[in-house]
Amino acid sequence: MQTIPDNYFTAYRNLKLTRDEDGVLVVQFHTNGGPLTFTAEAHTEVVDAFYRISQDRANKIVILTGAGGDFMTGVDWASFKDVSDPDVWSQIHDEGVQVLENIANIRVPVIAAIEGRAHIHSEYVLLANVIVAAEGATFHDMGHYAAGVVPGDGIFTTWSYRAGAGRAEAFLLNAQPITAAVAREWGVVAEVVSNGQALGRAQELARQYLKAPEVARRNTRIHFIWPLKQRIVQEVGYGLSLEGASAAALVKAMQAGS
Repeated sequence: MQTIPDNYFTAYRNLKLTRDEDGVLVVQFHTNGGPLTFTAEAHTEVVDAFYRISQDRANKIVILTGAGGDFMTGVDWASFKDVSDPDVWSQIHDEGVQVLENIANIRVPVIAAIEGRAHIHSEYVLLANVIVAAEGATFHDMGHYAAGVVPGDGIFTTWSYRAGAGRAEAFLLNAQPITAAVAREWGVVAEVVSNGQALGRAQELARQYLKAPEVARRNTRIHFIWPLKQRIVQEVGYGLSLEGASAAALVKAMQAGS
């Protein structure tokens, strides 16, 4: 059976893709080799990247990680232009739904290796089967309620699924990060390791998972992600509509204030 060619590996400015001879694909989010500041360009790139990754049967295990000691640290708000414009938000809405569906459609085990700050789009991380976090890792949602908009892009769906609705609501309403230790206590993080060791441990786990037959690996991921995938399909489009309305209201208030 033919597989998708590797040319998509070099197609993205904000994602570094490397795959070893065993088919373990490492997806590293970055901005110029350092921690990723999320932009409109990155928002578009991740949709295509995860679609291609999910379709490529040469990928046997997928590891998500960041660069420069962090996962994702901030947002370039200006790059998204006028989010109160329905045409602008329509694209944000569609891409926001599609990227989560595409990650959920990855049909091999997914591991997240988190160092430092996972302060933006931690819902990507929570779509992994297993999260390995360094002791110094922190989880936060600085891009939604803390910034004045609804956390509707799937971050509530994923955190409530992994940690429970009560914890998720308190976490998303309170503009404070939580530590890797707390995330492990909540059942979100599987392992906490020494700083600098998260990716190495994820690669060790990948070697363990590769010992299972391929169909077993693929079907286990499909089975495990299905309940969360259903919630993504049911909730995220609606959530992003609510988020869009709140973003428009925030822009209106800021314009009135200026």
